[in-house]
Amino acid sequence: MTEELEQILLQLTEPDNAVIQQATAKLKEAFKDPASIPALCSVMSGSQNPQVRQSAAVMLRMRVKKHWKKISPNDRESLKTVVLQAFMQETEHLVQHSICQLCAVMVKHETPDRWPALLQLLNESTKSSNPQDRQVGLLLLNKVMDSNPEPFKPYYCQLLQLLGTVLQDHENPTALYYCILTLTAITAYTGTEEMNQMRSIIPSLIVALKQLIQADQNQASEAMEVFDELMESEVSIIVPHVTDIVTFFLEVGSDTTLSDSLRVKALSCIAFLIKLKSKTVIKQKLLNPILQAVFPVLTAAPPPGEQDPEDEEDDGGDGTDNENPKHCAAQIIDTMALHIGPEKLFQQLMPLTQACLVSEDPYQRKGAIMCLAVLAEGCADHIRTKMLSSVLQTVCQSLSDSSRVVRSAGLFALGQFSEHLQPEVSKYCAELMPLLLGYLSSLNDAKVGHVTKAFYAIENFMENLGADIEPYLPTLMETMLSALNNADNLKIKELAVSAIGAIANAAKELLVPYFPPVIESLKGFLTTTTEEMRSLQTQSLDTLSVLARTIGKDVFSPLGAECVQLGLNLTNTTDDPDLRRCTYGLYSAVSTSCPDCLVPHLFAITTVMLLALKSTEGITAHFEEDKTFVLLDDDDDDECDGDDFLEDQRETDVPDVSGFSVENAYIDEKEDACDALGEIAFNTGVAFQPFLESIFQQVYEMRDFPHEDVRRAAFGAMGQFCRAQHKVWQENPTEANHEALLKLLEVVLPCFVETVRTEPERQVVMSVLESMNGVIESCKGEVFRNPSHLKEISYVIRDVLKKKIACQDGGGDDADDEDQQAEFDGMLQEFAGEGIPLVASAVPADSFAPFLNDLLPLIMGKTKSTGTVAERSFSLGTIGEILQALVTSPGGQGLAGRLSNRLLPVLVAGVRDSDPEVRNNSVFGLGCLAQAAGPIVVTDYPMMLSVFSNMLSKESDARVIDNLCGALCRMILSNVEAVPLEQVVPALAARLPLKEDMEENKTVFSCLALKHNMARIFSHCVSLSSTETQNAAVLLMKQFAQNHCAEFQAAVRSLPAEQQAKLSAAVTAS
Repeated sequence: MTEELEQILLQLTEPDNAVIQQATAKLKEAFKDPASIPALCSVMSGSQNPQVRQSAAVMLRMRVKKHWKKISPNDRESLKTVVLQAFMQETEHLVQHSICQLCAVMVKHETPDRWPALLQLLNESTKSSNPQDRQVGLLLLNKVMDSNPEPFKPYYCQLLQLLGTVLQDHENPTALYYCILTLTAITAYTGTEEMNQMRSIIPSLIVALKQLIQADQNQASEAMEVFDELMESEVSIIVPHVTDIVTFFLEVGSDTTLSDSLRVKALSCIAFLIKLKSKTVIKQKLLNPILQAVFPVLTAAPPPGEQDPEDEEDDGGDGTDNENPKHCAAQIIDTMALHIGPEKLFQQLMPLTQACLVSEDPYQRKGAIMCLAVLAEGCADHIRTKMLSSVLQTVCQSLSDSSRVVRSAGLFALGQFSEHLQPEVSKYCAELMPLLLGYLSSLNDAKVGHVTKAFYAIENFMENLGADIEPYLPTLMETMLSALNNADNLKIKELAVSAIGAIANAAKELLVPYFPPVIESLKGFLTTTTEEMRSLQTQSLDTLSVLARTIGKDVFSPLGAECVQLGLNLTNTTDDPDLRRCTYGLYSAVSTSCPDCLVPHLFAITTVMLLALKSTEGITAHFEEDKTFVLLDDDDDDECDGDDFLEDQRETDVPDVSGFSVENAYIDEKEDACDALGEIAFNTGVAFQPFLESIFQQVYEMRDFPHEDVRRAAFGAMGQFCRAQHKVWQENPTEANHEALLKLLEVVLPCFVETVRTEPERQVVMSVLESMNGVIESCKGEVFRNPSHLKEISYVIRDVLKKKIACQDGGGDDADDEDQQAEFDGMLQEFAGEGIPLVASAVPADSFAPFLNDLLPLIMGKTKSTGTVAERSFSLGTIGEILQALVTSPGGQGLAGRLSNRLLPVLVAGVRDSDPEVRNNSVFGLGCLAQAAGPIVVTDYPMMLSVFSNMLSKESDARVIDNLCGALCRMILSNVEAVPLEQVVPALAARLPLKEDMEENKTVFSCLALKHNMARIFSHCVSLSSTETQNAAVLLMKQFAQNHCAEFQAAVRSLPAEQQAKLSAAVTAS
């Protein structure tokens, strides 16, 4: 049979499809004979043709992978012997490679202790004095370890000794390559006993990589993934060597003689290290060396005659080209902004930036502007509060720079500022809008790539303007509608459609006059069937979704049913993940304005989205080798019985996959499907019930999806499903609906808590905390029906505030680190802190008291004057909201009273803060303390009134003044007898009605609505002497008469006749 098989395998190498198909059929037939395994072994060992030997090794691997348990024990033993003999005598690298892969598959079935000959061969070959033998031995070791590293754990100490020795073998770069790949394979499985050994070989690893770079840059780039693995699975191994590692990365990243892919790899490693261990980077004083090395990369001019990828005319402006060192340099600064405290970062960064801004070289100027742009997200508070005017001036100057690359960078920076520096940046509307409108006026003359960047800036700026967009609306809409009707370039039309969506987000109902022509244009784009119009079509769907949310229900509702039908028609006729994703957004938007339009189609809509979540489309498996023999990989032995078949099914699930990649469009589709399902479930209520269980199950499975955006969306949807079920139960309070809610909460809340503790991505944790807060706010006491939930939620909030969860860099909790916290780390703690008042309002005060006692010191610690404005504002605001929650919580008065001695000094100190937001939150907190603690703090009223009186005489911030009014009303509500109305009412009346914080109107009117207060307050109001104060008081009375007519009339009747007449006359006067 050996000769027959050799002939067949030889035919498979022929360049003739007919011959190959015939040979394949013969091979399938031959494989039915058990003797085929020994025969393949003979061919692999004895054929004179290297291609045939390789084919025999590949065939054997396929048979072993699928049918190991069918091979007799004797054949297995002889196979193990023959394979190793073939390996030792083989001289052709490709054949050696295939035999190594065969061994790797066998090791999955035969653990190392059942194959001692393999261990012996590995030991001898890797220690051989012959460099070639060592190289081949290390290839075998790499394939075997990569295939199944865990069973080798007992040998790791010996293995690390060996690898440490091989790393010294600088004359044999291929051996170094396989050695480092093996180290990468075992890193995730090493335990504490191997840590010291791993640490000790890091210096040799760096030297070996330097040697490998000189020999083969592609191999070096792949080998450098060892650092990714070390950082991801056991970062403590590299911490002692972090300075040497960073120095090495910087040398590689800065060396322009090396390939871009190798430099990108090195620079990406630096970004990843900063993300994981920013405190170590600071402590080892590496921030400045990194910036000094990275800045020249960021500001380098491209080679003569070339442009940076983002400046090329055909660049779509979506930043998808990540594979260049300049992009990675910007990414490092972006990562620093997200993970390092702004004070430290700006101290080192601004001198470099300022020097480049005044350079003659346009690429230096461009680099400096790009640097400012990428700082905006991570250091938003710092820029907004300390340097917004100067950086905006710099960016505005760049928009009129003589170099187009600088102007483009300026547009990108302005777009970033508009997105991240709100609301302050919108206050510069008068200066910025004329500049931006100037870009729009030359739409047809400019290059499309530059126009794309201009639209990016314009959209982001306009989107946040709100009603302030009104003066610019005619010009904007005239430009956009003209572009839709006249532009020849489809990209310009697409940009205009997108911009209309941004305008709608700001203008809302102000856009109604332009709605008919906009819809007319969109209909033309939406019904197109040509491929070149696809991008315009998907953008039109996105903009239609924005209009559904913003233009007003009355205007949009008549189109609701048509929109749903349009979406269904598109998904039925076009197989495009981007298009489907946009239809999900449209359904979701329609559910906010006319949910009834969706109800008849929920089955069809949810079916498409479920399929998107389940789909593996767009996921590509990367195989170890080309599937040359794919014809044979569907091996179907008809004669096998059911048991064998099932057994085979288990065995076949061992593909030789080296990794997966997923196309972005399919990731976006899954993310948007989760977001849409959550919102649709909430808005359609009871109609969604038949689909909830199956959809919840599928979304729940997405919580472990590899891509963080899909995980984030899944957790958001799970929270929405809980809120949706709670709403259904409230509207239909049946036992079944209640049981369904409790069952859902019992799955979702433990999942949220566990994810907050273990999820490595900070953004996902923020989303989970936000989702959990939404569930607590909506479902209140139902969340805590299970008593363990109160403990678990309180403890996880505590651990976030203590920086003890997986996504927080817990290294170095020294006191001097307090000022180093990155803004996003602070934001994460804010999301956790926002849960405290929500819990306080959902459970009896005495149940929450022990947990609140643990949490309060962590919040109060952030009120210190040494903290940032954001920390002080958050902590004092949280204290105020906790006290506000205790106002209505059973037993809240007693708890507020017990806390008053701790909280009062903190809040009083806060009202003296230099920042208006901090003062505002402190005043709010004092008012809530008076209201919550009631008579218990009445002895503190004189001091509080004195503080407020002093503030009123000096305060200029309208929002703080509104909150002072609210706080005084809270004191009156709580204990009118303790407030000197003859002094307080004139002061109040002079500052009413409220100017900015309209939320406090509830408090003011609640205060006035109490009958015994009204008569006394009104009597003070009508006797006010100052005309201006009297006018303000009259305006307040008018507002109150409109909102609380019956109470107003009752109060008026209780006044003396003269005052009744006076007040009635004042209120009825125009």
